[in-house]
Amino acid sequence: MVRVKRGNVARKRRKKILSLASGYRGAHSILFRVANQQVMKALRYSYIGRKQKKRIFRRIWISRINATSRLNGLSYSQLINKFKKSNIDLNRKMLSQIAILDSSTFQSLIETTN
Repeated sequence: MVRVKRGNVARKRRKKILSLASGYRGAHSILFRVANQQVMKALRYSYIGRKQKKRIFRRIWISRINATSRLNGLSYSQLINKFKKSNIDLNRKMLSQIAILDSSTFQSLIETTN
């Protein structure tokens, strides 16, 4: 039976984990076992965070649209309802950008729904 030497493979594996853990505090960036646990935890959090980011941005857009539409005398739900009835298909991201950057266009959009 041939002897298998794992020197290179093991070193590359540990080095990869430690490079991912660079910047962590204390032993979390130096010791392999601790760093491995922290990297696995960080990768789980980053996976979850990528899903949560979409929800968070949608909430931000909705709150911006709501604030601007209330200045014009409508609540968010009334505004979206009027947009749907008058077949104005703008997504919430674009609506919030219009509400923030160009309030006159936003007001004209509201007036076209009436």
